[in-house]
Amino acid sequence: MSSAIADVAARAGVSKATASRALSGNGYVAEATRVRVIAAAREIGYVASPNAASLVTGQTKNIGVVMPFINRWFFGEVLEGIEQALLDRGYDMTLYNLHPGSADRQRVFEFFLARKRFDGIVVIGIEPTRVEVEQLVRLGVPLVGIGGPVNGIPSFTMDDTGAARRATEQLIGLGHRKIMHIAGEDADVLSDSVAGRRRAGYLDAMRAAGLEAESRTELAIMSLPGGYDAGAQALSDATNRPTAVFAACDEIAIGTMIAARRLGLRVPGDLSIVGVDGHEYAEMFSLTTVEQQPRQQGHDAVTALLNHIAGDPSPPAVVDVSARLVVRASTAALTAVAAAPLS
Repeated sequence: MSSAIADVAARAGVSKATASRALSGNGYVAEATRVRVIAAAREIGYVASPNAASLVTGQTKNIGVVMPFINRWFFGEVLEGIEQALLDRGYDMTLYNLHPGSADRQRVFEFFLARKRFDGIVVIGIEPTRVEVEQLVRLGVPLVGIGGPVNGIPSFTMDDTGAARRATEQLIGLGHRKIMHIAGEDADVLSDSVAGRRRAGYLDAMRAAGLEAESRTELAIMSLPGGYDAGAQALSDATNRPTAVFAACDEIAIGTMIAARRLGLRVPGDLSIVGVDGHEYAEMFSLTTVEQQPRQQGHDAVTALLNHIAGDPSPPAVVDVSARLVVRASTAALTAVAAAPLS
């Protein structure tokens, strides 16, 4: 038979209320006391019952997480930040992986999220429709978004339009005029998606520099293979080849870089490339990129969500995520060789 909270309290030399707060993470307990209570619980094999705790507190200690991918770098990094923040506060996580166009998406919003009790929900980069946002709000639990502003949900997001503009301006400042944008696959149909906003930033920069006629967009899956395929297609025509590429994410940028090198192009001698994200491979490939910190975003968003659950005010409608341009060796000033058309 498992030991009771009273046994843990007696062994640690504290009250039952203090032992309960130390193990649940609800309420203040001095760190030395918390460590002593946790050690006592381990020594006697005490495991708190989440169902019993839920009856007392009205909380499940479970957070729902909805995201479109788990096998792409940005989302994996965000998920690790979320997981660590939840573990630090004694929360569980239920993950729903909703691929774009998935037949299960409607079922998750209409049935699964409503059926399962959550203390809060995190929405990451799924670009919910107005109806889906309304369904989330009707659940009556705190919400937080990551990876783009969502009307009605406090959102932690980078200025994607500004990041794209800055990346494109970097190439323009180096003398490039034939700058191609390899955009995310939904950039042309979803203007308010991450890919759509990054495409808008690219177009803004090109217009401002009087280069609108030179603007050219190629669509790609936002992955390394997607970048490779799009890059190989875009760069194979020697008569109409750009001298620079702004890629919608670092995975596209790295895939494009590999394609360029396989076509015999020098990076940056023949082609300059800029990405967005700050991928862990960016340094390895000497990639110039607008760097954000997705793992920190996940941690900060969940911390704000859990603080709201504990009684703090809701986070602002939009929390700006910092980003910085990191210049590496994938970009260089336009050379006469790169600018000349090839026959």
